[in-house]
Amino acid sequence: MIILLSVAIAPGLALFSYFYLRNQISSEPSKTLFHTFLYGAILTFPILFIQHVFEFENIIQSLFLRNVLFTSVLEEFFKWLILVMLIYKHVEFDNPYDGILYGASVSLGFATVENILYLFTYGLNTAFLRALLPVSSHAIFGVVMGYYLGRAKFAVSRSSKPILFVALLVPLGLHMMYNGILAIEKISLYFMIPFMLFLWWLGLTKVKQAHLLTLQYFNKSNTIREIL
Repeated sequence: MIILLSVAIAPGLALFSYFYLRNQISSEPSKTLFHTFLYGAILTFPILFIQHVFEFENIIQSLFLRNVLFTSVLEEFFKWLILVMLIYKHVEFDNPYDGILYGASVSLGFATVENILYLFTYGLNTAFLRALLPVSSHAIFGVVMGYYLGRAKFAVSRSSKPILFVALLVPLGLHMMYNGILAIEKISLYFMIPFMLFLWWLGLTKVKQAHLLTLQYFNKSNTIREIL
């Protein structure tokens, strides 16, 4: 049981450590990040309950719509809602790159608990594939969501509200594409490999862009202090 639990937790921990260590500008308080991870972990249970009710009651009869549209909307909306309601205005969300960390944290909290439940049900045989696909994809969805939240919070010349909605819509679109590829029987792997490569390219691009935005933000803040 301990081995199974360790294998289930390891991918999420490794991915979060990677994004955390990429932060070369300022260190984010680990307590707040841990709380965000817990929010994502707790979020898993109401989402799974809602999914179970919809499936049991056969509310959405189309298997494709249920797996591709409904699941994607449900998971990404609640992750976005947690970040907007509990993290977006938090005093420790103080530079654009923090959005990357908080987005990855809430997503990996959700993905880790989902992974634990899945491996306890289906065993260790699926661990490697789970780490490569669901856990890492959730991490990238969170990175993209967090990037746009950081853009929204530190926007200077325009309203932040449109960017806040982009923070939901872009990862939602990516999640729907991911689930749509999985729904293609027999040949899904041929589409999934290039899609995952694209997903990682996009995530790492957003990490670099967030670093540049953070550097610009600190340079601008230092300039204002010098003037004052």
